[in-house]
Amino acid sequence: MIGAGYFDSHQLSKEILEVQKLTQAPFAVNLFTPNDIKYDKKQIEQMNTKLKPYREALGLSTPKNSTVKEKEKFEDAIEVIESLKVPIIAFTFGIPNQNIIKRLHNAGKILIGTATSVEEAVENENAGMDIVVAQGYEAGGHRGSFTTINGEFPLVGTLSLVPQIVDNVSIPVIAAGGIMDGRGLVASLALGAGAAQLGTAYLTTNESGADDKIKNEIIESSETDTILTNVFSGKLARGIMNEFVHNMNLYSKQVPPYPLQNQLTTQIRKSALEKGYTEWTHIWSGQSTRLADTVDAAQLTKNIINDAVKIINNK
Repeated sequence: MIGAGYFDSHQLSKEILEVQKLTQAPFAVNLFTPNDIKYDKKQIEQMNTKLKPYREALGLSTPKNSTVKEKEKFEDAIEVIESLKVPIIAFTFGIPNQNIIKRLHNAGKILIGTATSVEEAVENENAGMDIVVAQGYEAGGHRGSFTTINGEFPLVGTLSLVPQIVDNVSIPVIAAGGIMDGRGLVASLALGAGAAQLGTAYLTTNESGADDKIKNEIIESSETDTILTNVFSGKLARGIMNEFVHNMNLYSKQVPPYPLQNQLTTQIRKSALEKGYTEWTHIWSGQSTRLADTVDAAQLTKNIINDAVKIINNK
């Protein structure tokens, strides 16, 4: 699966064409569903003041006025996906509108939604998603939540979430969150999922595009080192606790919503990592960090399958 949430149409086209050169097998592109956001300019001004010391330390200037062009970027991505005949599209942060869903279904696409609660899973099915990912609390990276309960996003663990979603929808369910090996795959299947989705496990593989410093941080961390935070992007996401998160957690004002906060911190994170300073950049990771390893992706996949088969066959 190509994680294309941050890509513009040029980057997305390049990634898709590269994958198509390497395989004839079906693959998916994951997109961030655009949402209407509410903010005021004062939030941006206050955040720029908070971020000023980081920019000065890294020799960066304050970025130009932040803009919200997520809907246009999303539409461009859909056009690229259609033109390059990508067979599967996955969505997170919400459900696309019916025009998009019908358009993609008419083109023969398989659509995958993301849910962090039973309510969200049911909404995905009712909207026309063919498959739904049940994303547990343990998962690394951005939360796919798009509903709130008393103002809070759902935070349900994979073990609890998967069987409850399975019992309340008729479409296939993919388990995600904290799954790293054959044991996690078998557990997912036992809970009723048709498949498992692994992220952090592959983030530290040799083929991963993640910076080696990020891989090392994950490998050297423990299950208690991750935290849910919105300080990097404006969206709740799980990553390893570091100096930037700690300092920003002391910020008493409201963090601008995604994509504005993401735009405000992008250059800080990029520059810090280039200088070898991981304390000021995001390190997305799930909670099962002790199970991470630096191996080839193909070998990891074989290990997962072989271990799962042994467990199922009681060997």
